[in-house]
Amino acid sequence: MSPERLYQSEITSLPLLQRGKVRDVYAVDDEILLVVTTDRLSAFDVILPDPIPGKGAVLTRLSNFWFDRLAGAIPNQCLDLPLEAVLNDPEEREQVAGRAVVVRRLAPLPFEAIARGYLIGSGWKDYQASGHLCGIPLPAGLRQADRLPEPLFTPSTKAEVGGHDENVAFDAVVRELGRDMAEQLRDITLTLYTEAARYARDRGIIIADTKFEFGLDAAGDLVWIDEALTPDSSRFWPADAYRPGSSPPSFDKQFVRDYLETLDWDKTPPAPRLPDEIIEQTADKYREAEQRLRR
Repeated sequence: MSPERLYQSEITSLPLLQRGKVRDVYAVDDEILLVVTTDRLSAFDVILPDPIPGKGAVLTRLSNFWFDRLAGAIPNQCLDLPLEAVLNDPEEREQVAGRAVVVRRLAPLPFEAIARGYLIGSGWKDYQASGHLCGIPLPAGLRQADRLPEPLFTPSTKAEVGGHDENVAFDAVVRELGRDMAEQLRDITLTLYTEAARYARDRGIIIADTKFEFGLDAAGDLVWIDEALTPDSSRFWPADAYRPGSSPPSFDKQFVRDYLETLDWDKTPPAPRLPDEIIEQTADKYREAEQRLRR
């Protein structure tokens, strides 16, 4: 059985390729990876020192749920291989059981594909300052957390661990990837968001925004990778508590961000420790999001 808290995996039978903010990635061979979702939590692009118990297992189950549910829209990274196929050691399998997936090894695109349906977070700050959201003009008079006239595609660069992602204009994606691929990226991002938001709303959750990552297979076709519509990659709001004009309560790590904003911390490493009650409440929020979405 996987440990309740896993801050860092230790798999010695496979080469470690990288430790990201949340995921540890191991090479099985030239075509297959083992991805372990730990209980690490990052906020403001800084990894916090305290794990959130059970978080990695929740993220894994939710990602697998969405990859399966939306498989008709785009292929994804997942392979139908059990852990036994890539990890011979029973202790290593036990360490990562329920939080590890076997996936195709793909070339990731250098952008995070962000879909925004509501005016919140950095988008709200941008709008207050300029009347635009990531360079896209919006109507005057919108309030914090207002629903946007239509969902928007707002890509960003992908920073290394410890760095900060930066919003970029669609034209920057076109220059890097070519117009056809950039338009494919935009269109599938908005399709996935729209379908997921409709499903979630029927279960009492508003998906305010979310980020996707994509890679290319050997044929140059888009494949959905990394994670799928989790509380780490999305803002989840309880629909019954949603009130535009202020930042709604959430089922995601915004709860931790809000706590950190009350501290005298400059958002650079090292991050402060989290009180036990914040850790427990965060774990509860992640579990509740999963329970609502998978019911």
